[in-house]
Amino acid sequence: MSADSPADSPSSGAPRSPRNEFATTLQIIPVVFFTFVCYLTIGIPLAVLPGYVHNDLGFSAVVAGLAISVQYLATLASRALAGRSADTLGPKKTVSNGLIACGASGIGLLLAALTGHWPALSLTLLVMSRLVLGFGESLCGTGAILWGIGRVGTANNARVISWNGIATYGALAIGAPFGVVIARDIGFAALGVAVIALAATGFALARLVPTVPLVHGERMSYRSVFARVLPHGLGLALGSAGFGSIATFITLFYAARHWPNAALSLTLFGTMFIGARLLFANTIKTYGGFRVAIASFSLECVGLLLLWLAPVPHVALAGAALTGFGFALVFPALGVEAVGLVPPASRGAALSAYSVFLDLSLGITGPLAGYIAGEFGYGSVYLFAAISAAAAIALTTVLYQRQARVSGPSAVV
Repeated sequence: MSADSPADSPSSGAPRSPRNEFATTLQIIPVVFFTFVCYLTIGIPLAVLPGYVHNDLGFSAVVAGLAISVQYLATLASRALAGRSADTLGPKKTVSNGLIACGASGIGLLLAALTGHWPALSLTLLVMSRLVLGFGESLCGTGAILWGIGRVGTANNARVISWNGIATYGALAIGAPFGVVIARDIGFAALGVAVIALAATGFALARLVPTVPLVHGERMSYRSVFARVLPHGLGLALGSAGFGSIATFITLFYAARHWPNAALSLTLFGTMFIGARLLFANTIKTYGGFRVAIASFSLECVGLLLLWLAPVPHVALAGAALTGFGFALVFPALGVEAVGLVPPASRGAALSAYSVFLDLSLGITGPLAGYIAGEFGYGSVYLFAAISAAAAIALTTVLYQRQARVSGPSAVV
């Protein structure tokens, strides 16, 4: 099965040269830049907020954690709206509205800082800020991908999704330490000002980038779209357990074994993730999403097993690096296949429905892995994640075989 069509992909029949690939990338980067701006506004307060809620406002560590996670609940709840917005209002309008929401979250963050002498009020404003930010994240992420696809055609779906992911993780990696420096050197209130300034800059720049035509035609109900992408989303959810486990528990895993440099494992994970997306995104177009996903899950599974069995820190570092490399192409590989199952006018809905499973996985993995760690030790968390990756291999293999039966020997992969 292929989501490409001559009407959607003018260059689909032409050979792809390095110059063509570079020109395509230059069309994608201006729109995924707005995802980068959005996730900078997420990343800047991320590492500072728990300490502010717990130490400055005096609330418990549980409340501090909930103040962070409420954003992801808002993201999850607004996925359907983001998809409908991208399909009906257009990607540019959707991204612009998302950036307005990010700016509004900055205002809430600034007000929370200014009302720090009234802890309950400050926390309320902070939670409202996080809710609005989650809404903005949905709009920007979904809108930017659809905007990019509208600029370069569906033949480049995987490339657009990959670059959007690079913008996401790159912004979080830059934003978190940047926010720590701002809060330390200027003050917590400056975080709100920085978020407002970034969102306003992004909104102004978005006005300069040309819009793309709305795709007209059959639109499926969100429930039907969700049902259609459900198997692909389950594969994404299973494969995301490894990322969630490393992000949440790697520092505690290292501490339990009295190993130094836990942060280095996170750095290697992120570096390999971005490197794989930069170097191997084209493999999805060449070999098909399911084949790439099966290979990716397999590498991720091996990396997680290395983490579980690691006798020394160097083996754990290798496991984290291999997990990052394997996980990198999971979202775009299965995403291309999921989006290809719906009419062009419902791509935004398909993308948002598919993304729900990443949100769910990251939300469920934390408490579930925490229970496993408490019962069996931190190393067992990575065995659990490896088993999830193995289940994803089995599920994706079934989907690939079903596709092969339906499409026959002439299927485009």
